[in-house]
Amino acid sequence: MGRILVIGAGLAGLVAAERLSDAGHAVEVLEASPKAGGRCRSYRDTRLDRVIDNGNHLILSGNRAVLDWAARIGGADRLVTGEAVYPFLDLASGARWTIRPGAGPLGILRRAARPPGISAAALGRDAARLLAARRTASVADVIARGPAWPAFWDPMTRAVLNEPPETGSAPLLRAAFLRSFARGAGAVRPVFAPDGLGPALVDPALPLLEGRGVRIRYRSPVTALRGADRLEVIETADGPVTFGSGDTAILAVPARQAAALLPRVEMPGPGRTIVNAHFLAPESGLPPVLALLGGAAQWLFRRGDVVSVTVSAAEASEVEGLPREATLARLWRDVAGAIFAHGGMVPDAMPVARLLREKAATFDQSPAGAARRPVVRTPWPNLLLAGDHVRTGLPATLEGAVRSGLAAARLAAQAA
Repeated sequence: MGRILVIGAGLAGLVAAERLSDAGHAVEVLEASPKAGGRCRSYRDTRLDRVIDNGNHLILSGNRAVLDWAARIGGADRLVTGEAVYPFLDLASGARWTIRPGAGPLGILRRAARPPGISAAALGRDAARLLAARRTASVADVIARGPAWPAFWDPMTRAVLNEPPETGSAPLLRAAFLRSFARGAGAVRPVFAPDGLGPALVDPALPLLEGRGVRIRYRSPVTALRGADRLEVIETADGPVTFGSGDTAILAVPARQAAALLPRVEMPGPGRTIVNAHFLAPESGLPPVLALLGGAAQWLFRRGDVVSVTVSAAEASEVEGLPREATLARLWRDVAGAIFAHGGMVPDAMPVARLLREKAATFDQSPAGAARRPVVRTPWPNLLLAGDHVRTGLPATLEGAVRSGLAAARLAAQAA
């Protein structure tokens, strides 16, 4: 039985390493950074003196692969499942409403599940157009610009695809819709990580892997992959790793890095920037999750006394081009408005804050970008791909990352 080398200790790489080591395979992991977790990492921020995530992710009860992974590594007790209740606030008008999907596939059509002023017939027509969308269609190509556009489809597209509706892939949004709102309340209950995503989805895996003899070599970036008919040499910062006839590798790095290492394999281009701002705001009175309209921020998350807001597809937002302090001031205005609307205590001045701006936070999730997603197998039979950019049928989500890791592990086990 040959060894298996996983390149990348993000969620997809950790999933693959855990599944393979559990089956008795010899596994080693190379990670370019000093820590595991990739885009699903938590750390103590020195400015806030709080643990925050390096990216805001909303897990839903329908994300079975993610939840099964948490249970498998012993992180499930760090997750809390809420009710299928999504409050909305229009910062421009002050209007507030709550979406409460009902049970089953038709649960989204009940009155309590629809934004005000949107009929079940109109929402049903939009959903039918989305279900029938061609591979080359954007969301804007298939969804009518009616009342549901600003109140539902636009914020959902930006949150799920990190693209505005004009450029976001309709089939990718459909895939997310079919696995969430189209299944009713049972699939869209929010799952929170009070201590951070890292303690639930990353940290418990590390001692588990160590106990199985899996070594994670941190600060070991891979600089090149070489070979003729098969992968023969992995060039790393620590020197070359030569592959034997029974060895297999899984490349579990973001699309941009994968494209640089595998120029012969078609990959989607870089996607848009996501901006996250974290504010220390005790006694805010805010719910754990809040959808925002009419401002710069789109989604708000509260964990303890830290209030975080997200701007997806930031290039298509009003914070594009703003320097750090101006961006924080603009986003704080939205947070302060939300606190005021919920009867919380608004500080006299902007509190301690942290701004995180991640360029190319996802792969390009336009129709053209989605068409370039690679499959798990590569032209080299002993090299497989994992990561949310692999063709899983899902958008760039934690669920897609986990599923890609599972798929790569299955094929690697067969080849070993």
